Amino acid sequence: METARIYIVAYDISDPKRWRRVFKLMKGYGDWLQLSVFQCRLDRQRHAELIATLDGLIHHDEDHILIMDLGHAERVEPSVTSLGKATFQPVENDPIIV
Repeated sequence: METARIYIVAYDISDPKRWRRVFKLMKGYGDWLQLSVFQCRLDRQRHAELIATLDGLIHHDEDHILIMDLGHAERVEPSVTSLGKATFQPVENDPIIV
């Protein structure tokens, strides 16, 4: 069985309508950390789906998306300093109910 990896996705979308579409999409792939930052736990297929979908939503000459691979989900121990309201919690491997 292929293991999932942890990704941080950060984006800068210039148009508010496109930004909302990207935000709604990202809510289906990961946990919202900040205004335009998500933490995702994805296997190879979901990662490819996310990239393909985002690629079709953005305007390449106006928008920018960064997808940072933090490593294998079972082995990654993020070193995060969190200041302010909420504390950072690594995304868990929750069961999927079909």
